[in-house]
Amino acid sequence: MNTNLLIGIVALTALAQEARSELKWEQTSVDLKPALGDKQAVAHFKYENVGNTPIHFESVHASCGCTTAQTQNEQVAPGQKGEITATFNIGGRTGTQVKTVTVRTDDPNPAHSTTVLTLKAVITPLLEIQPTLVYWQNGEEPKPKIITAKANKDAAIKKLDVVSSVPDFTAKVDAGSAPNEFKISVQPRDTTKAVYATLTIKPDSPANTGNTFAVAARVMPPAPTSGTAITPSTKATVSTVRHDLVTPAPTAASPRQ
Repeated sequence: MNTNLLIGIVALTALAQEARSELKWEQTSVDLKPALGDKQAVAHFKYENVGNTPIHFESVHASCGCTTAQTQNEQVAPGQKGEITATFNIGGRTGTQVKTVTVRTDDPNPAHSTTVLTLKAVITPLLEIQPTLVYWQNGEEPKPKIITAKANKDAAIKKLDVVSSVPDFTAKVDAGSAPNEFKISVQPRDTTKAVYATLTIKPDSPANTGNTFAVAARVMPPAPTSGTAITPSTKATVSTVRHDLVTPAPTAASPRQ
């Protein structure tokens, strides 16, 4: 091999090794356990440019609209440290929530140019409500039906206020048989006509959080008889009610902030 060519290759290789940029992450996964009443969970992902050339962020993209991500700098100088902050808006979500943030840089090494940061939040429900829908058939005796609400033992909930969206339903709250349990007795005024209502449940704790929960109450429309013409509006009403019975509204029994 030509000596000059060999020297050139060695020199270029040395330069390539010397001129590099790389973000080193302190951690790429964070586990969080928000306190009761928290509206957000925030994760901090710290980094350092361990290379000897500047590195630029090309994009920082969260996996869903409920999560936002911000970086302190668009350019990271050699040896510079910083962090990306990921903020998860809890809303009515409970249980284990996993959100990701995809970070892309101009690092020429594909192994380092894209990093996926993971935020895992375990959200303890304030109230567990069953069922989330009570209903009466048209003409059924308007007896009360019971909704059970179990409060988180750490929430110190002593009282629930329940308000119906229409005056056709009444709701009464009593203490349940188990600790931290409430029994909500729901009763329609009558069952001779179709009625749809949302019952808003508001606990007295945690204070000043604005947490409310929603469940549904229904009086079903009369079933069409063989001699009754079924109009498009009737079909729509029956279809809506059937959908409600099979799949309660997404907001049912979900905290509203």
